[in-house]
This record gives sequence, C-alpha cells and structure tokens, in this order.
Amino acid sequence: MQVGALTAAGLMGAPGLLRAAGKASFDELLKFNNKGKLTLLHFTDCHAQLLPVYFREPDTNIGVGGAAGNAPHITGKDFLKHFGFQPGGVEAYAYTMTDYVKLAQEFGPVGGFAHMTSLVKAIRDQRGADNVLLLDSGDTWQGSYTSMVTKGQDMIDACNLLGVEGMAPHWEFTYGAEQVMANIEKLNYPFLAHNVVDTEWEEPVFKAFEMYEKAGTKIAVIGQAFPYSPIANPRRMFPKWSMGIQEDAVQERVNEAREQGAQVVVLLSHNGMDVDLKLASRVVGLDVILGGHTHDAVPQPTQVKNPEGVTLVCNSGSNTKFLSRMDIEVANGRMTGWNYRLIPVISNLIPADKEMAGLIEKIRAPHLKEINTVVGKTDSLLYRRGNFNGTFDDLICNALNTQMESEVSLSPGFRWGVSLLPGQDITMDAIYTQTAITYPNTYRRQMTGEQIKVILEDVADNLFNPDPYRQQGGDMVRVGGLRYKIALGESIGKRISAMELNGKAVEPNKQYWVSGWASMGEVDGPPVWDVVKKHVQEKKRISIEPGYNLKGIV
Repeated sequence: MQVGALTAAGLMGAPGLLRAAGKASFDELLKFNNKGKLTLLHFTDCHAQLLPVYFREPDTNIGVGGAAGNAPHITGKDFLKHFGFQPGGVEAYAYTMTDYVKLAQEFGPVGGFAHMTSLVKAIRDQRGADNVLLLDSGDTWQGSYTSMVTKGQDMIDACNLLGVEGMAPHWEFTYGAEQVMANIEKLNYPFLAHNVVDTEWEEPVFKAFEMYEKAGTKIAVIGQAFPYSPIANPRRMFPKWSMGIQEDAVQERVNEAREQGAQVVVLLSHNGMDVDLKLASRVVGLDVILGGHTHDAVPQPTQVKNPEGVTLVCNSGSNTKFLSRMDIEVANGRMTGWNYRLIPVISNLIPADKEMAGLIEKIRAPHLKEINTVVGKTDSLLYRRGNFNGTFDDLICNALNTQMESEVSLSPGFRWGVSLLPGQDITMDAIYTQTAITYPNTYRRQMTGEQIKVILEDVADNLFNPDPYRQQGGDMVRVGGLRYKIALGESIGKRISAMELNGKAVEPNKQYWVSGWASMGEVDGPPVWDVVKKHVQEKKRISIEPGYNLKGIV
C-alpha cells in the first residue's frame, strides 16, 4: 500500500535540514523550494495549547499487520535513519524521544499560537495570502483549563485570529451537541464533517465539503470527523448523532466535488493515519489527505496507490509543534506536482506575533491564579505519549491508587498532555493538560481479575487489530499497581497474560478494588485533577522510573 516516501520533486520540499543548534534559525525553518502557485498549510491536534510547551514523542509506536515497520510506526534512532536525519539536531528533537531532555534544554519549548501565527504570516507573505489555504484537522477546543472553562471559546478566538479556513472535529463533540452548534456559529470558517448523520431525521448534521478558489485553482476540502466518537467518548453528549468511516460516502463526496469543477480534492481527516492509509488505497480521486488523531509527526507524505492513481497521506503531529506546508502545481485541471515540508515550530527560533500574544494574555488573565498554582516539583521526565504507560500516566495512576485506596487503577490511553522536564514545577496548568475533559469524575468499585483482563483485552484489540478500520482510537489503557504481558499477534481474549499485583498472580474470580476516571457512564467521584493535585502536594517531589507495568511484549 505504501509505494514510496517521496518523488524527486517531493524531496526538494525539505532543503537545508537543521542538523545543529548553531545552524537553526527562523530563515532555515522557512526555507522551501516553491512549486506551482497553490500552498496548503495544515496543523492538527493542538489540544488547546496556546503557549509553547514541551512534548516528547513516543518511544513505542507499534504497527501490526502491513503497518509494521512503516511510518508512522517507527521511533527513535530507527526514525532518524529511515528519514535521513542526524542525531542531535532540530529534527531529532522534534520528531523523536532520542536524547530528549538534553535537546529540550538546548532548543527550548515548541509550538504556541503566537509563534505559529508568525510562521503562517511569513508563508502567506511569501506566497501571497490568496494562494494559501490553512486547514485544521481538529482536537482543537479541548486539552487545557481555559478551553474547558470557556467551552472552547478561547480556541475559537485564537483560530479566528490565526486565519484558519476550515476544520474537522473530534474532541469538540465532548462539549455536547448543543454547545457544538453554538460554537460553530462563532467560527469565521466552515466546520466540515460529511460522516455525521442525525439519527432522528437521517440527515447530515454538518457541511460535507467546502469549495475554495486559491491561486486560480478550485480546491474541494471534505471533512471527516473521528468515526468512533460514540464509542471513544460518552454517547450521552451527542445521543442523536451517528458516525463512521463511511468509505462509500467519501467516494460520493469526491465524485460530487469533481463534478462541481474541483481541480484538487483534499480530505481533511480525523481518522488516524493507519485508517487514512487504508482509505487512500480504496477511494479514487483524492489528491491529498491531511490527517490527525494519532498525533503522528511524519516528515514526508506517504504515497498510496489506488485503482486510478496515487493519494498523498500526511499527518502533522500535535500541540502546534508542527506546521505542514504543501506546494501544489496544477495543469489541465489536475494536480501534477508538489513539494512538502513538515516544519518544526521551535518557539525560540520564531518571533511571537504581538497580536496573537496579546489575545493569549487576555484569555489566560482571569485564570492565572488557578493555572499558575504550583503543587510540587518533578525530578524525572514526565510524559504521556506512547502505546503504553508514560510517566505522567504513572503519576495519575499512582494518585488514584493512593487517594482512592484502590489496588488497581485504570487511566485512559489518551495521547494528549504535555511533558515536564526534570526540575520543573508541577503546576495546575500542567495537570490540566493531562486531565481537562468534560467528564473528569473518578470512581472506585470492585472488579474481578477476569473483568480487569477483559478491559485490557478489549482496548488491546482496538489498538492492535490488524485491520485499521477496526482500530477505534487511543493507546493502551494505562494501569497502576498491575503488571502484565501482551502478545500483539494474538486475537482478542488471548493477548493479555501473566497479570500480577504486588508480586502475586491476579486471580480470575477474586475481587479487587479498582479506581479510574473518564468513565463512559456517569460517576460522581471527585474530578481527577483534584486527586492528582492532592497526591502531588503530599509527595512534594515526584520521581518515576518508566516501564514498570509492562512485563513484556511478545
């Protein structure tokens, strides 16, 4: 399915690789061999991070079936070798976890809307604003304290100022159907999702696609919402909306756009990259998929063959850490050439846009007392991203077990949440980046060993099912207190083994006290951020060694 990383033309899109801190500069980040007149810009999964942050990429991103060993399922030194990057440079820092703490201290934080704005403005100035289309694949309104308490209004204001021209959704839905519809009215751009249907009237809920004219070219952008929102998030928040991959409907929208004169057709997707790769192999007429959801930062588009041509599949990372740029050449009504670069947004190298910085200051000002509260300090690197427990996940799980007096804790396999370097303060702002959702309440209940195993098996099948269309999002459920082995190649019910608690085998019929949060059902325990806050305040200093819970991968 993946037929090559880049054509010779595509390789020209990423000149001047930044191999050392001394060579890094704003000008180097902007270097690009222009192609044609049209430019697509894309970001995704910013998770409401308005300020620069640290975000460590995963050390474990396992592909199964045909995805094994292919992008995006390559990490660390293997990633650098595959894409031709040297250790120690901006690319090693931006794309991998290799020497992460050292490089983070050297290069500083990444992202931030004020710095992203300066980058977007520079490209618009270079190419001409009427030739540039800026798109967002969603997970934009969720992931911070300010976004949670303003119900996404902070991000709407920021994206309107940035000049976003279209978006597709996922976590946006967790504010509830009524709030989503109210928020859409405040956008300066279309909210696109062809695959959301009202179950009462069997009618589309949102606009399916938008036709743009840029650089004398007609571009159709089709929106694809996350297909499994009713499974991954509480159904009660949007009880009358149905979703799915809807491959046939994608093809219908592509055909419709072509009939209306589209010369370039883009799928603005929140499927996740593996789903996009499969979809690209089966739908004809798509030129580009600009994807999100799985937070994969892939520096080169994957060219995927389908029965009538090739589709370029791109994924632009998360946390405004990257901005995708694709220049497109069009001739005789069709896309004929392209150049691409996934630009690391290194905030120390990019001046902050004053207007956006002023807006961010205004957004955060009423909440500074809460978000700037320091509750402790970390002596170790705290991070979440990866197929299995990260150390920030371990902190949450430890807090649940300690404060809720449970033996086992379960925390969702969320991909969002920033990193903290050793020696940094643990603020409430940082804790909210890991926990700020509209269903944060905790629970404590008894479960048998067999029930715990069923939960692990179910999530493992979602993550490691060889059919991408059956992967329902997220990483492996995080566990506290419990240790286990996982066999990736087995079928559901047979992957999890050797479950152990305090050095003793977990008994299938024995009852254990289990705590957790982000329940699909309604629970009434304290919000998880309060649980974590109290735990950190009592501990004062946090030190966590990674990898305790996973006994082995086979």
